Amino acid sequence: MPVLLMGNEAIARGALEAGIRVATSYPGTPASEIMTALMHFGPEAGVYTEWSVNEKVAVEIAAGAAYAGARALVSMKQMGLNVAADAVMSLAYIGVKGGLVLAVLTHENI
Repeated sequence: MPVLLMGNEAIARGALEAGIRVATSYPGTPASEIMTALMHFGPEAGVYTEWSVNEKVAVEIAAGAAYAGARALVSMKQMGLNVAADAVMSLAYIGVKGGLVLAVLTHENI
């Protein structure tokens, strides 16, 4: 049966169906709704969700999970990527063993 979802809810649902095990984020429009949806549906799917203290920490937690072999998602607003830049750049040469998706949204995405 078809389900009507907003864009951020669809991102969360896609992540759940793809088998994520860890989701982190720093609150901020327009990305907050992704984590809100994951916190609502994630626990029954066995997903660890966390609001992080900033975007860098969110990336580091998700990257650590992905490096350990889990699928992970981190969501943030566009300007938050500046805060997480050091952690993201380190991933370019460290890599991950699981899967890691960075959902970086701007107001134009919604």
